[in-house]
Amino acid sequence: MRVLFATSEAYPLAKSGGLADVSRALPIALRQEGVDVRLVLPGYNSAIAQLARPKIEAHLPAWLGEENASLVSGLLPNSEVPVWLIYAPSLYSRPGGLYQDASHQDWDDNPRRFSYFGRVAAALAMGRLLPWKADIVHANDWHAGLLPFYLSLAGRPRPATVFTIHNIAFQGNFPRHAIGQTRVPEQFFVPDGVEFYGQLSFLKAALRYCDKITTVSRQYRQEVMTAEYGCGFDGLLQSRREDFRGIINGIEDDIWDPAADRLLPQCYSRQDISGKRVCKAELQREVGLDLSPDVPLIGFSSRLTHQKMADVLVELIPDIMTQGAQLAVMGDGEPALEKELLRLKARYPGSLAYCRYREELAHRLQAGADILLAPARYEPCGLTQLYALRYGTVPVVRRTGGLADTVTDARSATLSEETATGFAFEDPSRKAFGDAIERALRMYREPLLWRRLQLAGMKRESGWKVSALEYLSLYEEASGLSRPRQKGYSQGGELSQREVRSAQGWT
Repeated sequence: MRVLFATSEAYPLAKSGGLADVSRALPIALRQEGVDVRLVLPGYNSAIAQLARPKIEAHLPAWLGEENASLVSGLLPNSEVPVWLIYAPSLYSRPGGLYQDASHQDWDDNPRRFSYFGRVAAALAMGRLLPWKADIVHANDWHAGLLPFYLSLAGRPRPATVFTIHNIAFQGNFPRHAIGQTRVPEQFFVPDGVEFYGQLSFLKAALRYCDKITTVSRQYRQEVMTAEYGCGFDGLLQSRREDFRGIINGIEDDIWDPAADRLLPQCYSRQDISGKRVCKAELQREVGLDLSPDVPLIGFSSRLTHQKMADVLVELIPDIMTQGAQLAVMGDGEPALEKELLRLKARYPGSLAYCRYREELAHRLQAGADILLAPARYEPCGLTQLYALRYGTVPVVRRTGGLADTVTDARSATLSEETATGFAFEDPSRKAFGDAIERALRMYREPLLWRRLQLAGMKRESGWKVSALEYLSLYEEASGLSRPRQKGYSQGGELSQREVRSAQGWT
């Protein structure tokens, strides 16, 4: 089976969040199951610089919309996963982030940048650029949202399409005039097409025209089909619920493994967890906390945003300090929260540490902390709580999305059954979050129960094996679709021949 995995980021070539980690780990796991999976992503400067064994595979034809563009092939570093980078300097070779400039403003030409990504990926999948042709195209998040639409215009035979929602709040919505940058024919700017409340929506295009939809946990699948969490797409997702799956993310467990992690001062395992005390002492030293082995050390490693409840965490810091705990916060985000954390750090020297995100320190924080805070007002899946479980660090989470699917609250029944792995709360409020932290700190002072929690979390299977098999099953199901599901284009899948003829101008 040949799978083209289309993503806007993949670690370590380009990363802004968890999508990059998934876009590395899932293809590696699929290749281990015998799938010929290949990545395609934009040729950012960082990606070109880090690609293993790079070479120019083909010069891209002008009919795709850019002059002097090339397809660069290589390997994902430290893997056998083939990668194609779309080298288009006018679109992707620029300072700043993947999606924003140095002042954190979205690039004005993002519709053009990511519609071009979709056009090239579609041509690649159809075998129009190289001899290789895909059986399945797996597109991820709004940046690849026009890819299923462009393929739908090609008619049959074409690859089957799977689209994954990593976070439905990020939709790729642009003013109507942006349609001129995308080569989307005007007749598709309708409610049954790509129009979403007067805007062009990359996400809606994907949800309308892909064959199968997934999201990154079973609980999040249920949530986004409600008005509270669906961000306007709940009705569309309900109409496609038979084609919609929730498949939990995993972690790359050969990288996130406390028994073999070279970034740690001392490795440890479920069989011998003693090295965690060494990691705690080194973390305290590295981030400037007092060297206190018996004081509970709480970690927070996430974006400082409203979604991640970082605003509530900042409010709770004085309460945490009065309970005799230490807190190490690592992350970037809203400037006001960063400023307040710096002020509180000065107020509580030796007990509160704050620094910006660093990948290497993230490993040491997971290993050195006793408790990890991973709250969220909504969370499609979450990875930090999975890292915490693997490293014997007990997570405190809000019961939502993937957090609900992966952390079992410590109650009398779950403790006696030895299935408890952390602490969960319901209401996204200061009181509920604070109560959960207090419960965790109380149990930390009961060593036997605490060790039981740690070992249960470390025992949990958090790798990609099971999820990769679920995706493989879905790919097999999708690639067996040989007929249109419904007449017309509004249900996803095939277009009528009249619509195909009127829209072939995309190439």
